[in-house]
Amino acid sequence: MAMTLRIEGYWLASGILGLAGSTLRRVIDAGADAVVTKSIGLEPRAGHPGPILTTSHGGLINAVGLSNPGIVAFSEEMRALADAPVPVVLSIFGRTADEIEEVAVHAVEYGPDGIELNLSCPHAEISQIAHSPDLTHTYVSRVRDVVKSPLLVKITPNASDPVAVGRAAEEAGADAVVAANTLRAMKIDIYQRRPVLGNKVGGLSGPPLFPVALRCVYDLYGALSIPIVGVGGVSCWQDAVEMHLAGASAIEIGTAVLTGLEIFQRVKQGVYAYLQEEGFSSVSEIIGVAWM
Repeated sequence: MAMTLRIEGYWLASGILGLAGSTLRRVIDAGADAVVTKSIGLEPRAGHPGPILTTSHGGLINAVGLSNPGIVAFSEEMRALADAPVPVVLSIFGRTADEIEEVAVHAVEYGPDGIELNLSCPHAEISQIAHSPDLTHTYVSRVRDVVKSPLLVKITPNASDPVAVGRAAEEAGADAVVAANTLRAMKIDIYQRRPVLGNKVGGLSGPPLFPVALRCVYDLYGALSIPIVGVGGVSCWQDAVEMHLAGASAIEIGTAVLTGLEIFQRVKQGVYAYLQEEGFSSVSEIIGVAWM
C-alpha cells in the first residue's frame, strides 16, 4: 500500500467482498484497479438480524447493518494487503464525530492508500449524516484533521439536496466525493404479509439504482471542483461510459460483482473499445462531456 491514489479506473465498491484480505486479493487478481474495504467502525458489530438480503425488480435490497469486526481487529486484514499491487481504500464509519475521528486515527496507522467515509448507509444509525450539509462538514472536517492520505466521502441519493452535501464535503477538505450509496427500500412477502427483511427497510443496489446514481453524479459534476467516483448499479461497459459522460472520473462496481469477478475486465475492455471506435484516446477526454 502507500501508493499514490489516482481517481481513475474501475474499483471494487465498499460492502461487496471487502471483509477479508484474501478475498480482496482475488478481486485485485481479477482486474480491479483499486479495492474499497467493507465499512469498518470502532467496535465489533453483529449487524441486523436476518433475513439481511433479498431481490426485487432486478436489484438487491440489503440490510446487513454494517456488520464488521471493529477497526482494531481489521488490522490483520490490512496487513494481508500491505503489498497489494493496486490501491487499497479503507472505508470507515462512526456514529458520532468523536467516534469517526477515533476510527480514522486507527485507520491511518494501517497505511491505506485512501480513506472512504461512509456517511450514508440507509439502514443504520449513520444514515442521516449525509442528509445534512452541516453534519457532513463536521464529520469530514474532524477526519481531515487527522488524515493526510486521500479522503473520499460517500454520500446518499436519499438526501433532499445531494449537491449541497457534496459542496459541504468539498469545503471541509474532501479530495473526492463518492456518489452514491444505496436507496432506502423494502420488500413485502405477500403470503406472510410482512416485510421480508429482518430490519424491514434496507438499501437498494444493482441496475434499478443506476439512473438515480447517474443523476447524482451529473448534478455534482456541475457543482464541485473535486473528482467524483460514480457508484450505483453499474453492470456493463455502457453504464460505465454513461457515468464518465456524466462526470465520474472513477467508477466503483458492487452488486454486479456477484455475476462474476470478470466484470472488471469486461467493463474495461468495453470502455476502451468504445473510446477507440469513437475517436478518443483516453477516458479523461469523455469525463463530463454530457455537460458540454
